Amino acid sequence: MDVENEFFKCCFDFCNIALMKLHTINTGLFKLDGGAMHGVVPKSMWNKVNPADENNMCSWAMRCLLIEDGDKLILIDTGMGNKQDAKFFSHYFPHGDDTLEKSIQALGYSNADITDVFLTHLHFDHCGGAVSKINDQLFPTFKNATYWTNKNHWDIALKPNAREKASFLKENMLPLQEHGQLKFINQEVEPTLSDKIKIKIVHGHTESMMLPLIHYNDKTILYCADLIPSMFHISLPWVMAYDMQPLATLTEKESILNEAFDKKWLLFFEHDLQNECCTLVKTERGIRQGEVLKLADVN
Repeated sequence: MDVENEFFKCCFDFCNIALMKLHTINTGLFKLDGGAMHGVVPKSMWNKVNPADENNMCSWAMRCLLIEDGDKLILIDTGMGNKQDAKFFSHYFPHGDDTLEKSIQALGYSNADITDVFLTHLHFDHCGGAVSKINDQLFPTFKNATYWTNKNHWDIALKPNAREKASFLKENMLPLQEHGQLKFINQEVEPTLSDKIKIKIVHGHTESMMLPLIHYNDKTILYCADLIPSMFHISLPWVMAYDMQPLATLTEKESILNEAFDKKWLLFFEHDLQNECCTLVKTERGIRQGEVLKLADVN
């Protein structure tokens, strides 16, 4: 009987692994100042890989991730959404044909199917789509979902410092709590979202930003959020001027990149205009991108 139970358990575990699927969710493009996105790196270098327009603005993706995992449908980040006013959008020039809802529907799902929304952090370009405006009232976009952040970051977001204040918009956050859909990841133990989704917590870009580390079949994929916003930010000196603690970012990047190289992780980029994923190689100039991949090609 024990052997039979073990057999069925193995079959069940195998089916659970096979059921996990990952999908890129494109929510549109926006523009940010090229100098701010590249920090101390000279324009003569960064302009070659992401050319600026006449106003020194570069286009960036807001690339999210949808995870099918058994009976869970988990969305990681939500883009900036569409509920802000024209003045707000005039600073960020949203463009492109993709939207959060269209990308979810293209996979055969609706907003009501999402069971969990994991927010890496609460800057507007990562969580704006979490809340929608309907008849001038604010509601969670995903009515059946649990929204995940962590208490440290939540507290910072509600009472931000003057430098970060413009990135934290209460209309993107408070409705989640008011409608009873907000939960906090436990940071006192090794943080996880599930047995296949671990969480790395970093503090350089903003306090307690969470990076999902997804065990997918025989691969491990790190969702880089704003620690490494594009493939070109793998190079250690490429640290955004937006980061609250740039030297902490430098240290965190070096540690995580070394671990990622040693353990053969793939990196998934939220803001890279062209490149979704890559492997890593070690060169005489340090760790750099290896093979560039589409998420759909990872199996």
